[in-house]
Amino acid sequence: MIRHKGPVVTLVALAALATGGWFLQRETEPAGSVYQQARLFDDVLAHVADYYVDSLDERNLYQMAIDGMLDQLGDPYSVYLKPDDFRQLSEATTGNYTGLGIQIDVRDGWITVVAPLPDTPAERAGVETGDRIVKLDGRPTEGWKQDQAVKELRGSAGTTANLTIRRAGIPEPIEFKITRATIHVRSVQIAMMLDDRVGYISLSPVNETSAREVAEAVDTLLKQGMKSMVFDLRGNPGGLLDQGVAVSDLFLDPSDEIVETRGRAPGSSREFRDTKAQRWPNLPIVVIVNGGSASAAEIIAGALQDHDRGLVVGTPTFGKGLVQSFWRLTPESGLKLTTARWYTPSGRTIQRVTRTEDEQEAQVLAAQRGQDTVLNADSLRFRTDAGRPVYGGGGIRPDIFVAADTFTTGERQFMRALGEKIPIYRDVLASYALELKEGRRLPSATFRVSAGMVDEILRRVRAKGALLPDSIVAPARSLIAQELSYEATRYVFGRPAEFRRRMADDRQVQRAVTLASRAKSPQDLLAAAGAQSANDRQ
Repeated sequence: MIRHKGPVVTLVALAALATGGWFLQRETEPAGSVYQQARLFDDVLAHVADYYVDSLDERNLYQMAIDGMLDQLGDPYSVYLKPDDFRQLSEATTGNYTGLGIQIDVRDGWITVVAPLPDTPAERAGVETGDRIVKLDGRPTEGWKQDQAVKELRGSAGTTANLTIRRAGIPEPIEFKITRATIHVRSVQIAMMLDDRVGYISLSPVNETSAREVAEAVDTLLKQGMKSMVFDLRGNPGGLLDQGVAVSDLFLDPSDEIVETRGRAPGSSREFRDTKAQRWPNLPIVVIVNGGSASAAEIIAGALQDHDRGLVVGTPTFGKGLVQSFWRLTPESGLKLTTARWYTPSGRTIQRVTRTEDEQEAQVLAAQRGQDTVLNADSLRFRTDAGRPVYGGGGIRPDIFVAADTFTTGERQFMRALGEKIPIYRDVLASYALELKEGRRLPSATFRVSAGMVDEILRRVRAKGALLPDSIVAPARSLIAQELSYEATRYVFGRPAEFRRRMADDRQVQRAVTLASRAKSPQDLLAAAGAQSANDRQ
């Protein structure tokens, strides 16, 4: 209850009048002082609590005031983190949560295992890709939404979950009793050889173990014969500043600047420099970025680009170059506040200069289409260590622009015709893929999707109410075949096989592999960038 201080204020006022102190206080307190504003806020809060037409929880009033104050900053990254938000931030920055260790999706109304995570309770118990969880602790799971499924499967470490699973090819349900544990989600999601020369590492997000995982992955691939590396930062939302610095440190020379922060508060402006000799100085590196690469991922890409250590290909990054400091205010909540901006070694600001979040998103989308006007601004031109031009204005612009694959006009028309039936289309792909697994109808991970398979997908989608005339379907048959190939490869042969299949169709990856396979040294990649720039000017 917000208690009124009427009697107390009256007594204080009388005492002050008797001694002259009241007038002294009014004279020495400047108009609009912090003290007056705090007293004004307390008065407004008390009046709202006591007299507003609707009943309000006084605790919520304080929360509303906090949210309103932060909202007025016009900075979407400065927020008060409530318990659920706080937990999500903790999971993102540490990579840890408590649960079973499975990636799931809801397909055809059932919780479907996309993949068990390596070295987790689910993998050790024998859960497999494509398994359908039909009961959890005896409760049917049909119709559960994704959020509910994730929440129910997670829980405190040491508790047990009883899963009833349906597996393709096995008529009877399988029972699992799995003990939940602390799960670490690796930030190096994929590390593999794409051919006998080029290795590939995908990093997302940047969490507290990123530098160690990247170093281990590079060493492992070198033992497998890697001569050059594709470093994929696409879709990496960033994460911890110190780990962005640590990952960059792996590939740079001592004293090389990695990033500079500039802020107003004491200690917020500082330079971060490389402290250790790099372990693989002759390894050519092609870095892939896109509009989903942000924050600490942009620190890595910018540092490697400015020091001519990696050739950056893809599309411009998001441009999120703000430092967030975090204060834990209670055991389950905290304040995330923007305290500085990031600058690359050449002096480029990573943060896009925009007035609103919508304007920033519009800039990013235009940049992905190649409609980037910054390249025409001489005032935003900077130089790398070797004198190559790079451009500021926010985000990291690639040395070689490679647009991502997009839908054709016919494919877009097909997706529009599906409309609200798109989830049904996805469910049909999954259920048919599981039938292919059960019937053992796919001989190898390089199987070809036949015209009959596409016809079957269309028949099932139409049977569920989708109106798809042949004129709409014809231009999209190759898209349907491609998406079925990914879905079936995942459920029948596993995630690594699915990834290889996707990479074979990925324009940006294929361009990166072509560049990497030709390079015998980092200097070869710089020459390739120079040749590309010369071609662009012709």
